[in-house]
Amino acid sequence: MSDPLRFPRVLVTGGAGYVGNVLTPRLLAAGHQVTVYDICYFGSDSLPLDHPFLTLIEADIRDTDRFAATVAGHDAVIHLACISNDPSFELDSDLSRSINFECFEPMVVAAQAAGVRRFVYASTSSVYGVSDSPDVTEDHPLVPLTLYNDYKGRCEPLLFAHQSPEFTCVAIRPATVCGYSPRCRLDLTVNILTNYAVNKGKILVFGGDQLRPNLHIEDMVDVYQLLLAVPEESIAGETFNVGYQNRSVADIAGIVKAVVEEELPDRAPIDIEVQESNDPRSYKINSDKIGRVLGFFPQRTIEMAVRELCRAFRGGLLPDSFDDDRYFNVRTMKNLAAR
Repeated sequence: MSDPLRFPRVLVTGGAGYVGNVLTPRLLAAGHQVTVYDICYFGSDSLPLDHPFLTLIEADIRDTDRFAATVAGHDAVIHLACISNDPSFELDSDLSRSINFECFEPMVVAAQAAGVRRFVYASTSSVYGVSDSPDVTEDHPLVPLTLYNDYKGRCEPLLFAHQSPEFTCVAIRPATVCGYSPRCRLDLTVNILTNYAVNKGKILVFGGDQLRPNLHIEDMVDVYQLLLAVPEESIAGETFNVGYQNRSVADIAGIVKAVVEEELPDRAPIDIEVQESNDPRSYKINSDKIGRVLGFFPQRTIEMAVRELCRAFRGGLLPDSFDDDRYFNVRTMKNLAAR
């Protein structure tokens, strides 16, 4: 039987990020004491910093001693922190390797030594690279096309090497997340296309035939909460795909066009312009396992994500959406000259 508060004290690495800014308030609302461990490249003002159950530790996950000292006394870790998404690896391959791979197992070892009982790892469905299989399940070969998905995939066996009855390890391979967050990203497929439609009146589609699985950010957070609640035997040593709508980029553009024209009729008509793409990633993930084993079925659509983004734009929550670097991981990291 699931228990949402079996793990009262939760440490979230990367908790000041795109997903973390939705996850952290949810965990607090559920009664957890939450420690956000984040280097805060993108700031932390969007977190509920005055909440009595929230602790923010502004630190680097590569500082294993600091992480080990911080994780002591926690019951569970949700590891979100990374140099996120494929284009970010344009920055510095050494930076990416050190953050996304080399410090990973030392973190796991430190968490286990500190008495943490559950470690949830955010991998990615992009580990599958290019596949024409109609159903890419968790057993599908990993075909990494970039350092990002290579390192993400290589961390999974490092985690599972430490699985034990006292230390439950689980990896999740999410689809591309979409929708509004207080620390919003506008460099993800659905969000990119919506930004263009709302603010340029034109959607640029690069390629269009590539299949991309999608997942609403609120469903993503539902998964992390579920992974804290279910019994060990359901998830120990397991990997789960989680996605909802497998759509081509061209189809996503059509959805965005229709929703934006409805939500913001003054922007209509919105044109769709197709250009060549140098990004061949295309895959259709099968998420039956998480439904079968954990009873999880996403509830929110691409359309819902686009509507929420439209309302955020209309409400002035996403100002300067093309010029402000905070919405774009690569641009922010370049400006910081992160090392």
